Amino acid sequence: MARMHTRRRGASKSHKPKRSNALMWVAVPKEEVESIVEKLAKEGHKEAEIGTILRDQHGVPSAKLIAGKTISQILKEKNLTPKYPSDLLDLIKKAVRMRKHMSLNKKDKLNNKQLIHVEAKIKRLAKYYRGKKLPKNWKYDPVQAALLVK
Repeated sequence: MARMHTRRRGASKSHKPKRSNALMWVAVPKEEVESIVEKLAKEGHKEAEIGTILRDQHGVPSAKLIAGKTISQILKEKNLTPKYPSDLLDLIKKAVRMRKHMSLNKKDKLNNKQLIHVEAKIKRLAKYYRGKKLPKNWKYDPVQAALLVK
């Protein structure tokens, strides 16, 4: 989705090597990884933040290799999944900030265009998540979104 509203092409990048077994040098057991994930989720961290904290502070390169489950699967088992997906919430927060800016700066045409693009991304993501992580009848409404973020 990142390139839909830009003229740039995709950027090449490295990929994680494919592995099916845990690394030998990781000394953190499976139960400890799950308890760390649970503790961080209760503190209010997002899934991506939990993965970064596991990597940087606990030396766990991949929770899936050690625990056998992804972070989101662990959270689902512990009933700690957020009500809305984090990527959708981040886009909604961005749209709310842009609408607030537009109310103060009515002639900012570039921001208006960017707001249209962000809201298009929100609607596409909502279409993807509808029925899975969102209710079937969920629709994006800017007024409701402002209340949802606060």
